[in-house]
Amino acid sequence: MSWIEKKNIRIAILDLYEGHPNQGMRCIREIISQWAEENTLSVTLDEFDVRLQLAVPDTSYDIYISSGGPGSPLDTTETAWEKKYFYWLQSIEDWNNRSMKFPGKHVFFICHSFQLACRHYGIGTVCKRKSTAFGVFPIHMLNDGKNEPVFDGLKDPFYSVDSRDYQVIEPDNSRLRELGARILAIEKNRPHVPFERAVMSVRFNDYFLGTQFHPEADASGMSMYLQRADKKQTVIENHGEAKWQSMVEQLQDPEKIMWTYQHVLPNFLNMAREECVEAG
Repeated sequence: MSWIEKKNIRIAILDLYEGHPNQGMRCIREIISQWAEENTLSVTLDEFDVRLQLAVPDTSYDIYISSGGPGSPLDTTETAWEKKYFYWLQSIEDWNNRSMKFPGKHVFFICHSFQLACRHYGIGTVCKRKSTAFGVFPIHMLNDGKNEPVFDGLKDPFYSVDSRDYQVIEPDNSRLRELGARILAIEKNRPHVPFERAVMSVRFNDYFLGTQFHPEADASGMSMYLQRADKKQTVIENHGEAKWQSMVEQLQDPEKIMWTYQHVLPNFLNMAREECVEAG
């Protein structure tokens, strides 16, 4: 059976934005739409509002993408939505652990979802940053990142949008080995700053991968965000007008965030697609 002859590919987006205005969901939708069109694929896309509607997908989907979102990844452990979220995650893990269940279900965790997954699996310390990270930043690959198919076509370092008040640091190497997990990328090395570099990407297992940065961010959405009067003022107050201007200019560089936009999630979708082809 060829890929085109296979049933429609079913993709679920888990929306963790809690109703907050954002560019992330639009960008994820557009990447999936562009990928489907470029590959002549028929895709069914469903979205699940995890935090407001306690909605999670079942195991019938081929691919799952879990979004970023607002707030602390540490203060929601007793909430109904988080319990339901991790129940969903366990159901996908159980599916993948049953050898008769093939193809496996691939999951991509973005930013807030990535922090939740890191906390859930206990692979490092999730904590509040001293200051907000916001802008276009270089992401540095480790050796495992250079061999990661999802990062195919990226340079080292590559650039992406970073927007967070929390971080994952102090990776637990024994726990990583126990899980078979690998750190793929870390944030920029700043020898003059006495802080540990944050973990920016992890492959948790053969099917689960996440990034602290926003691989879905595109230049137009980020530009609109930076042009908002409140956001512009916030950046200028915290980092100076030169920093704001630098951010705007970097958005025009096709080898920075648009290169990441065009590679990371499309590569992830291609990986999941190939497994479905093999299974077919």
